[in-house]
Formats: sequence, C-alpha cells, structure tokens
Amino acid sequence: MNSDVQKFIENLKIWKKEFTLLRQIMLDCGLAEEYKWKHPCYTWNGKNILILGNFKEYCALMLFKGALLKDKNNILIQPTENSHTTRQMRFTHVDEIQIKKSIITEYVREAIQIEKLGLKLQIKTASDYEVPEELLQHFKANPNLKKLFYNLTPGRQKAYLLHFSQAKQSKTRLLRIKRNLDRILSGKGLDDCICGLSKRMPSCDGSHKFLNTSS
Repeated sequence: MNSDVQKFIENLKIWKKEFTLLRQIMLDCGLAEEYKWKHPCYTWNGKNILILGNFKEYCALMLFKGALLKDKNNILIQPTENSHTTRQMRFTHVDEIQIKKSIITEYVREAIQIEKLGLKLQIKTASDYEVPEELLQHFKANPNLKKLFYNLTPGRQKAYLLHFSQAKQSKTRLLRIKRNLDRILSGKGLDDCICGLSKRMPSCDGSHKFLNTSS
C-alpha cells in the first residue's frame, strides 16, 4: 500500500468508506498502487490502468482506456463529449460498490488484459478535424491569426476546432470565434488562464484578476 494514498483516504471528508472499498478491490486485482495527480492511481507493469476521483455528488473509478472495454453491463460513463478514451464508473454509496464488486473486478481485469495486449484507441488529431468556414474567413482576413493558431499545440487547436464546429448555426460559430480571437492571438488555449494568476484555469475570462490575492 502507498503511504500517500493512505493519507489521502484518511483526510477525505466524504467518500472515505467508498474509497477504502474501491482501494481493496484494486489491490485484490493485483494492481500496483501509486499516488498521481494528487489521487490514488493503479497501474500494471508501470502502465496506468485507472485512477480514483472524488467529486461533490459522487466518487468515480476512471479507466484510462475505458472506451475499449465491452461494457456489457452498460455502466461506463463518458465524462465529457470530448473524452475519447477515458470512461467512469460512478458511485454514491458504499453499498452500491459492494453490490457491484464482482462487476467492478471483471471490468478492471478486462482493462488489465487490454493493457497486456497493447491495445490502443485511435484518437483524432487536430488535422483530422475540419476547419469551419467562418474560421477560414478570419484566417483570410488576418494571416497573422492563422499563423498564431497553427503555432498553438495540437491539443489547443483541437479544442478550438471542436468548440467552434459544435455550434450548429453559422452565427453562433462566428460569435464563438470572435469571443476567442484575443485568446488565440495571445497564444492561449480555450481553457487557459488569461489574467496571469495561474497557468491554467477552466474557462477563465480574466474576471478573477479582480480577486483580492493578498489574503
């Protein structure tokens, strides 16, 4: 057992019983316990298999290659529409975990087998996404915008392209593009902090720069 994981669980205000049981199931499956990204993480032969997450309304077992599992019980949840590989099992009570213990074990062992076989899910790259016509128009009007956009990391490019293209109407796509022009021109990603107070803050619009940081 990992001492950092032990401290993490001991300090939990909610989900302590749930994490304790999930931890035991993972160890019984023969996974190695590590502490990564400030959460309990379980690996096989040095490869990440899953991580346990605590949220306000539920705790979750998050499988890194969950999209490759058969999921015959239809219990895996895609965290966001852009989560291509990760899948979650969510729990709200320790009894729920106890009831599903055999299913959880089965899924974890399948995840281990997927890793043993070296299976991988084909993930779309930024170049696989079509650039919306509205963005192409902006590129034509401002070549520097085009240059700076393609200077962004592939992940940031992909996030923008997904955000823009998911709007069904052209006027909405144009509005999303206009709202993010300054971000792109400053070399920032869709979720990057733009006020300088942190390296990354989800959906930062700069408003938290007015917070009192002296206290």
